[in-house]
Amino acid sequence: TVNLNNGGVSPTPTHVLESMFRDLKWSNQMPVWTMWQDLEPRIELVRRDLAKMFGCDPEEMAITRNASEANETMILGLDLQKGDEVIITNQNYGRMITTWDQRVRREGIVVKSISFKVPPPSDDYIVDQFRAAITPRTKVIELTHITNLTGQILPIRKIVDMARAKNIEVLVDGAHAFAHFPFTRDELGCDYYGTSLHKWLFAPIGTGFLYVKRDKIAKLWPLMAASKEQEANIRKYEEIGTHPAANHNAISLAVAFNKGIGLERKAARLRFLRDRWAKRVLAEGNGRFNILTPLDDRQSCAICLVNIEGVDTPKLQQWLWNKHKIMTVAIVHPEFHGLRVTPSVYTTLDEVDLFGDVMLKAAKSGIVTDE
Repeated sequence: TVNLNNGGVSPTPTHVLESMFRDLKWSNQMPVWTMWQDLEPRIELVRRDLAKMFGCDPEEMAITRNASEANETMILGLDLQKGDEVIITNQNYGRMITTWDQRVRREGIVVKSISFKVPPPSDDYIVDQFRAAITPRTKVIELTHITNLTGQILPIRKIVDMARAKNIEVLVDGAHAFAHFPFTRDELGCDYYGTSLHKWLFAPIGTGFLYVKRDKIAKLWPLMAASKEQEANIRKYEEIGTHPAANHNAISLAVAFNKGIGLERKAARLRFLRDRWAKRVLAEGNGRFNILTPLDDRQSCAICLVNIEGVDTPKLQQWLWNKHKIMTVAIVHPEFHGLRVTPSVYTTLDEVDLFGDVMLKAAKSGIVTDE
């Protein structure tokens, strides 16, 4: 089996899992003490480690269970009035679009969804698409740091600076970004950021974080109720009831694992693997292949979207899995389609080359699927 769908969730290093398992077993000895009194306080060490890696104050870092929890806290937590406008794109993550839609139905806010070309001609083009959608009623822009559809990295800093000058809040969905390629909070300039840690940090499944700038915490409501005394405390976003401490405590080991590799080296390896198959099919595919992700280090990393002229994308995905045990994901968007291909640090050159071989075969000889 060749796993080229590491974008959704990634395997966790064995030693990180073993640490989590040990803590789970310890939790079960006498949970009211072992879990709540011994293990849960260690979340402060995790908070410190993540804050250092992201480049923020630990008092601005909340530990969540995934990006959806972090992002929905941002989306549902801001006070908005009927008629207030929010700008998103039609490439935002579906769950986030659904969350905004609920606010539309429940509160009467207005969500404007913009489109941009795939691939986009420039960063300034993307910024201009957002700028053109702004009106005097615009209160919020929700951005995707790197899209889950094509792997396009958006010019976050440029959009944040443009929006801040107009007193518009910017929420950043970084689900596929953190530990995928190197960046810091200061480089982004954002006030809110949510991500999953079971994707590119390789932390246990069910881990994420929410960053909120210190002076923004008091006005962003938590998903679950917290006391008045916690109003300006980042920990109010962690008031979720009983939960295992083992999962989030293992995050620190995942941070150390990534430090051992180095994010610059990690990103370079991921781009090398991407280029190895993508540039090959472009060179040898007789013009049949379309790469919808810019092969430019500034605009993308491991995630890449590809299609073959005349080949049905969902059937191609099915054929790759059924006939060759190669796991990818079919992306079908109203404006584009393709296979999302995502290697990871453990992906071998032989696996990447096998994928290239099979894709070239599909372009040359076609595919036969069991329908």
